[in-house]
Amino acid sequence: MDIHVVQPGDTLYKIACDYGIPLARLEEDNQLPDPNRLVVGQSLVIRYPKRTWVVCAGDTLSGIAERADMTVRQLLRNNPSLNSTTVLVPGQTLVLEYRDDPEESIDIGGFAYPGIEPALLQSTLPYLTDLSVFTYGFTEDGQLIPPESNTLSQQAAAMGTEPWFTLSTLRGTSGFSNQLAHRLFTDQQVQNRLLQEVIQEAAVGGYQGVDVDFEFIYPKDADAFAAFIMRLKEMLSPLDKDVSVALAPKTFASQHGIIYEGHNYRKLGQAADRALLMTYEWGYTYGPPMAVAPIRSVRQVIEYALQEIPAEKIRMGIPNYGYDWTLPYQRGRAAKSISNQEALELAFRHYAAIRYDQEAQSPWFRYVDDLGQEHVVWFEDARSIRAKLALVQEYGLAGASYWNLMRPFPQNWAVLNAMYEIEEEEQD
Repeated sequence: MDIHVVQPGDTLYKIACDYGIPLARLEEDNQLPDPNRLVVGQSLVIRYPKRTWVVCAGDTLSGIAERADMTVRQLLRNNPSLNSTTVLVPGQTLVLEYRDDPEESIDIGGFAYPGIEPALLQSTLPYLTDLSVFTYGFTEDGQLIPPESNTLSQQAAAMGTEPWFTLSTLRGTSGFSNQLAHRLFTDQQVQNRLLQEVIQEAAVGGYQGVDVDFEFIYPKDADAFAAFIMRLKEMLSPLDKDVSVALAPKTFASQHGIIYEGHNYRKLGQAADRALLMTYEWGYTYGPPMAVAPIRSVRQVIEYALQEIPAEKIRMGIPNYGYDWTLPYQRGRAAKSISNQEALELAFRHYAAIRYDQEAQSPWFRYVDDLGQEHVVWFEDARSIRAKLALVQEYGLAGASYWNLMRPFPQNWAVLNAMYEIEEEEQD
């Protein structure tokens, strides 16, 4: 895999010729909204097919996969256009293998709300080991609150992706409730009821596990939180189901702050089957402009986590979004959360060249809107994703998980597919 950074005068046709690959392949791997609209500084993923298949009348995905000694999911990952249609056209060329097909395999997870667009979900599932439904809540008396119109577990399972669900202390627009968590930890009756309902939902809903996302825990509840995770694990284990816990991005054990003090890495890591490091939100809605996940900060969290938790339990969090800040920055004024695709659209619309911060390993640009107001945008691209995913192998982590899957980011999946083989659910 190569990553090309667009220069003045570049066209998609010129880039394809320069790298000696078919134009159609370049378009498919990057899935640009408009191939005729390139932005200076934009990154493009370049992959080199090694083995291909020309579709004949009567061919099916399963038939091609079987004859090529691969899974349907691998075929879908190598040919992202197949995720938008089930129709094969005679004469169509499919990639069976790339020159740089990876040997290293990792777990990949992601979070989605039940309202995710069906086409977006369908195109994403082949790249995931597991999908977590976000979010289940609970009442003060321990009654589980499922999301409305949730069919994600069935859709995930049908694609060979393990369905999980997230249990959180979110209370609508009020955010995470430390009071609700405290009640759960200190009232045995409330805890007993919730645990029983969680176990039943995991079994009846066909879920493989439960992600626990309790944030802003009171420092005094740190031990009780770990005890709750241990109890949940003990109850799920006989059902062959697992528990994951989301951890605030700490860099040392005694780190101060309400977001950090309730998360004891060592005890939670011992209690859970796996741990998700929430390695994002350094650049956030109400904070000053900066990269959402600067690589140095991500490294610091990973290196501390490895002192407390076995590497084979750890997943690194990856953000699938960016922010648009109005300048000058004013404390309390919210930045707009945008998709990485929207960032490219903004840059094109306002004739802004994209720059790349080598220290943060993140792209950014400035622009002036139609009212004359200056903005700065930090987001993710193929280069920043490659830098983050490389940390998984460097530190020997179990894998990575994306927050969240609600916005398209085709380049991410092309980079992931080039770097790693995805661990898949074992089929009976």
